[in-house]
Amino acid sequence: MKRILLACSAGMSTSLLVTKMEQYVTSIGDEAKIWAVGQDQAKAELKHADVVLIGPQMSFLKGELQKEANQYGIKVDVIDMMAYGMTDGKKAYEQALKLMGDQ
Repeated sequence: MKRILLACSAGMSTSLLVTKMEQYVTSIGDEAKIWAVGQDQAKAELKHADVVLIGPQMSFLKGELQKEANQYGIKVDVIDMMAYGMTDGKKAYEQALKLMGDQ
């Protein structure tokens, strides 16, 4: 099972994207645990993930989170701006898969 962590300022703006991603995952018969947290919880949660996607408004934290994630061999990236703005679950999920090397 793939484990995808989404992080944003408060964890609320990504929760809708989590729902859309889960719907897409179900529609293609994949299995994934996808959850969202606020930036203050991101470092503590990332060790439980296979990949971390952060909201565009947090792009300034990418380097800091990636440094932490390197300890666990996890990649961190900023959610594609269009996917984020349109809550495109398919595009965000595909971005996560690509980072994990699954696509």
